[in-house]
Order: sequence, then structure tokens, then C-alpha cells
Amino acid sequence: MPLSREPEFRPHRVVVLALDGLLPFELGIPHRIFGRPKDLEGRPLYEIVTCSVRPPGPVETDADFVIQVAHGPEALATADTVVIPASYELGPVFDEGVLTDELAAALDHIRPGTRLAAICTGGYVLAAAGYLDGRRAATHWSQAEHFQRLFPRIEVDADVLFVDDGDILTSAGVAAGIDLCLHMVRRDHGTAVANEVARRTVVPPHRDGGQAQYIHRPVPDPQLASTTAARAWALGRLHEPIQLRDMAEQDAMSVRTFTRRFREEVGVSPGQWLTQQRVERARYLLESTDLPVDLVARDAGFGTAQSMRQHLQTALGVTPTAYRRTFRASVDGSGVNGSGVDGSGRGAAGALR
Repeated sequence: MPLSREPEFRPHRVVVLALDGLLPFELGIPHRIFGRPKDLEGRPLYEIVTCSVRPPGPVETDADFVIQVAHGPEALATADTVVIPASYELGPVFDEGVLTDELAAALDHIRPGTRLAAICTGGYVLAAAGYLDGRRAATHWSQAEHFQRLFPRIEVDADVLFVDDGDILTSAGVAAGIDLCLHMVRRDHGTAVANEVARRTVVPPHRDGGQAQYIHRPVPDPQLASTTAARAWALGRLHEPIQLRDMAEQDAMSVRTFTRRFREEVGVSPGQWLTQQRVERARYLLESTDLPVDLVARDAGFGTAQSMRQHLQTALGVTPTAYRRTFRASVDGSGVNGSGVDGSGRGAAGALR
């Protein structure tokens, strides 16, 4: 019997659609994040290509320079993932929720089954094309009401940094595009790969909370009473039962004051935050160790395998065993083109343990 041949290595192709009026910072995010990951043999896991809705040529930015794009819209037909950064010149897409003929013709090149992602107002393009109908989506908090009025069939979430709806992902504004792209790397290749990209980019691998913490509100100066000490204290003992009053004591606050200040600073409740950290700890242990699931659950602070299973199912849509099977393969050097877990992009909610 002939030996089966190894599948030919092919990096995941990310095509970034550059629109007139684009923000250079956001255009650079996919290139920076997807351009870093490599497999154990040093081969890039992603190939990144930039295209325009027109033949190759200049594309205006919102700055005092233009960029020269080497590919036309035909490149979209080659994509495994299409990323649409924000633009300040969307015209009827932003004003009326309809595509221009030129943009519609470009999007027609996208193959069925291609993963789609939008950064900030790039979500208007996906919405105008009908991709987001009946789905949940994120956008910049300052545009959320307008986005919802223009596209009433979309469930707009103005609180989160990004939404993962399987084959379509959307983010809040500007730097939330980094969170979104890191999330896709984590979904494709696991926490260890995404964390290494984050370290090299000098950004946190996972930001706490959502957009709520960035909306201006008349609150007391956080320097007067921060919850930083409580968070650092809790991260050092995730494997232990942690009560809300224990966290409040670390910052010398009443439970009521601590809970209010925590939500102001982080964007979620202490219980939600703690569950998010335990899910991340469990993911790391499932990827990087051979510990039995019961011990992973204990070390991550879930207590029992059943409790951890429920939380991972809520947060990631898979069981601990299925998650390990997917990402241990990636760590071992196989599965480099897998799409990984169909994550929800939503932090798991839960009570303090």
C-alpha cells in the first residue's frame, strides 16, 4: 500500500481591502498581526495581500499621503480571510447603507465560505452588502446608534471590543482591530501563538472588558482608588476560591464601591472578569500541557471538569477535549491551516468562586 503523502503546506491567505479615505493605522494592523506567526519550521502561517476596488494604483488615505496598492479586486477571489479596515469616505455606504457599483462589483469576487472581518466602520461595508443581516456585530461606540438605525436587522453591540460570529467578525474602533486580529490568530493557532505575536507587538494578548471603559463619563479620578491591586492579587491565585469581598479588601474598598469602580475601569463585573481569566488559563493549560482535564479544571479555578466544560462551551463553543485536540495539533506543528474554534468572541459570564 503506498504511503499517504503529507498535505502541501499553504499559508492562510488574508486579503485586506483598501478603500479611499482609509486610516493608515488600521490598514497596517492585519499586516503587523498576521505577518508575525510562523510554524515550527519557520514558515509564515499567513500570507497578507492588499487590494483595491480598482485596478492597481493609488488609494487615498485620511492623512496627507496616498498608498500604492499592487492588486486589484480580483485578489479577493483568492482570499481565505478578507479584512476591511475603516474608511472616512464611505459615501452612500455610510449615509444610506447602500454599496456603490464599484464596491459591489469588488465584493462579488469573494468566494462563498470566505471568512470576513471588519475593523471599526469597515463593518458598514459588510452591513450594506447584507452579510450582517440577522447577526450580532460591533462597531465604534460613537457610531453605534447610527449603525443600528441604518441597519435595523443587525444586533449592534456597543459594549464589546469585537464580535466573533463564526465566519464573520467585526470590531470596535481603531486599536480594537488589534484585539480582533489577535483573536483570529488565537482561534486559528491557539493561545501560545497569539501570545507570542502580542509580545512581539508589545500589546496585551487579551484586553479586559469592552468599550464601556473608554466612553467618557463623569467618574472620580481612577488614580484615587484603582482596582489594579485586586486584579493582580486574583491572577496570582486563580486556582483558589475567590470571594468578592476578598478582592475588595485588596483595594481597601467596600464591596459596593469596589464593584462599581471595577466595572468603570474594566468594563465588566468582577465575576465576569474572573471567569474570563480562568477560561484563558484553562486554554493555556489545555494547549501546553498533558494534564488531565480534572487537573486543568482545578488549576484554572473551575473546581470540577463539569464546571470548566460548561464555561468553555459558553465562551468558545467547544468542550475541553475538543479544544485540546485542535490546538495540541497546532503546537505539534500540524493543522497550520485550520480555522480552529468557532469562538463567540464573548467573555464567559460567571459568579465568583
